[in-house]
Amino acid sequence: MSTTTPLEQAVRDQLDQYFEDLGDSIPGDMLSMVNSCVERTVLQVALERTAGNQTRAAEMLGITRGTLRKKLQLHQLSA
Repeated sequence: MSTTTPLEQAVRDQLDQYFEDLGDSIPGDMLSMVNSCVERTVLQVALERTAGNQTRAAEMLGITRGTLRKKLQLHQLSA
């Protein structure tokens, strides 16, 4: 039996609303769009929780500081 986490349920709820808002339109490259939105938000939260300390944020995210800096640039977040 699969258990849905609150985060997964929140994502599902938002996607349901997204499709409702789209009506009969069909999205393109939806996975990329969702990944980008989620990644940007996770980066922002990690930086907020570490008071902007990139080394600690990278550790929290399980990535290197260099990778974090690249992702910040990609999402046009202050580095």
